[in-house]
Amino acid sequence: MSLPPSTIAQPRTGTASGRGRRRTRTADPVAYDFRRPIQLSREHQRILQLGFDGFARQATTVFTSALRSVCAVSVVGIDQRSYAEYVDSLGAATYMTKFSADPMPGVGVLEIPLDATMSCVDHMLGGPGSGDQPQRPLTEIESGVIRGLIDRLLAEMRYSLSGIVGLEPTVVGVEYSPQFAQVAGAADVMVVMRLELRIDDRAHRMTVCLPFSGLLPHLTAAAAPAPVSNRERAQRAQAAALLQEQFQTVPVDVTVRFRSTSVDPAVLTDLRPGDVLRLAHPASAPLDVTVEDTTFAHATAGAQGPRLAALIVSTPKETS
Repeated sequence: MSLPPSTIAQPRTGTASGRGRRRTRTADPVAYDFRRPIQLSREHQRILQLGFDGFARQATTVFTSALRSVCAVSVVGIDQRSYAEYVDSLGAATYMTKFSADPMPGVGVLEIPLDATMSCVDHMLGGPGSGDQPQRPLTEIESGVIRGLIDRLLAEMRYSLSGIVGLEPTVVGVEYSPQFAQVAGAADVMVVMRLELRIDDRAHRMTVCLPFSGLLPHLTAAAAPAPVSNRERAQRAQAAALLQEQFQTVPVDVTVRFRSTSVDPAVLTDLRPGDVLRLAHPASAPLDVTVEDTTFAHATAGAQGPRLAALIVSTPKETS
């Protein structure tokens, strides 16, 4: 017996396609390590991403101008790792610049592979910067050449991260073997910024490593929302008014003096009691009223009762 056409089961095309779309993965799952909980939140990663995107743009300009070649720097990723994992991810020989991360405690690292470092030195000394570079520590001259480039990169890092922390990076040492770089304990948590340095058509890895414990308070402060409640706005307005009022009562040292006079050192060494030193201050000109060597008014000398005084007068016109 045949069934009516209305009773024949029809495939639910829309539902099946919907299930197919839901099952589509954009990335492979990553195993979660409960022994090392993730402490770097997505908000903190976003803040660091914005800061190091700016650093990558500035570093591109630094490399291009210093090497006189087409260079590009881009951010590949930002990870939380232990210091041992970071060291294991580097090559056996590399160029690690250790820098103090004040006001953060600890030491940071700017790492550039040795072949990329040699290529940069070759470019800056007028060479072609070929890919076949020696794997050895830099000479004293080569270290002086690359140090100027590193100083410029650290200055750009300070500028790019100014919205997160007022970083004052200062080079404290250079290490060629990651295993001997005593930057942190093996289990200490670090924040690793992975970048790609492209010189002409060759790509190189470049990393920046910062201590997580020192960076976390500044990331938390940068991610904190600004006060928006009426009470907080009133408190801020009251504090600003109080500060403005107190500024009006701060004592300031004011000096009333003659104009400066230039004297030959030989004249000063020959001065004796009774000598007359001619001043460059005209007899008809008023005295200068200054604060911290800045002249803001003019006055004439006088007295008010038993006390010396100065009468503020109009500013004299300069004679041409």
